[in-house]
Amino acid sequence: MYHTIIEPRVSETDGVGHINNTTVPVWLEAGRNQLFKLFTPDFSFENWRMIIVNMNVDYIGQIYFGEKADVYTWVKKIGNSSLILYEEIHQAGRLCVKGTAAYVNYNTKLQHSEPIPDELRKVLESHYYPNE
Repeated sequence: MYHTIIEPRVSETDGVGHINNTTVPVWLEAGRNQLFKLFTPDFSFENWRMIIVNMNVDYIGQIYFGEKADVYTWVKKIGNSSLILYEEIHQAGRLCVKGTAAYVNYNTKLQHSEPIPDELRKVLESHYYPNE
């Protein structure tokens, strides 16, 4: 599991007093930075490997400004060239968001997917969601 702490910003708070729903996908993506580094160690967009192909978000509870939020990211499934992540956002011990994201290991220069290398696969397997 990867863990990222988010400090909510005033600008992310909407008119009804909670973090706007459009902010949540950005926070979930922030929780994927360590995964991005596995596939593209220099974070170079010229060599970028992880291409998102699907994302689903379930809003369970409200998130508020003034208290840190915890983003948890697990690997749910690893395919030949793709992986599915399971993600949660918690605040004050409450589950507020859960979702999934699917990525493909993609060679942008050659314009096709490529198998996930064995060394990356081993690292990814160490972050499996429990009971998967």
